Amino acid sequence: MTKKERYEAVINYFSENMPVAETELLYDNTFQLLVAVILSAQCTDKRVNLTTPNIFAKYPTVAELAQATFDDLFPIIRSISYPNNKTKHLIGMANMVMNDFDGEIPMTVKELMLLPGVGRKTANVVTSVVDNQPNMAVDTHVFRVSARIGLTTNAKNVLQAETQLIKFIPKELVHKAHHWLILHGRYTCLARSPKCEKCGVTAECKYFAKLNK
Repeated sequence: MTKKERYEAVINYFSENMPVAETELLYDNTFQLLVAVILSAQCTDKRVNLTTPNIFAKYPTVAELAQATFDDLFPIIRSISYPNNKTKHLIGMANMVMNDFDGEIPMTVKELMLLPGVGRKTANVVTSVVDNQPNMAVDTHVFRVSARIGLTTNAKNVLQAETQLIKFIPKELVHKAHHWLILHGRYTCLARSPKCEKCGVTAECKYFAKLNK
């Protein structure tokens, strides 16, 4: 099977079996999504979703978050991983949005990455989810699943994996493919004990083929 054939088969499977694929983070607008994604680094979406309602109740807009103090915000997010850094990042992000972007969340990866707490993965998530931009956010799930199936080859870091994935995935499907791979990794292709018996892409999967030699 060529790489192109593997991609086509995997895309066809997910298109048919997971036509609706979306982030599991809860949000109502771009500001809320950005806050949620910043908090989600090395933290579960479930924990983030339990925390963000209290943040948005107290700071419903980026302008109000920019006025927050560390001592006010920290207690709300202390159950999140790395609460010290994330408290500083959220306040810094809000202030930069107000001061440098006229209070509007920027919608390019380059501009988003200027904001405190926003790396390439976060910027890719926000632009692909909000604007359907063809940006592939590679987290641990995407990195693992794409390598196991054989969509990526010898990718040493997330940027190499991202580059390989967007080369073969049609532009109009990149934003959705991100969620396909995340959800597949979260619920089927688990890190320690993948549920191969429940997987629909074993025929295309290099990992599965190696297990069954």
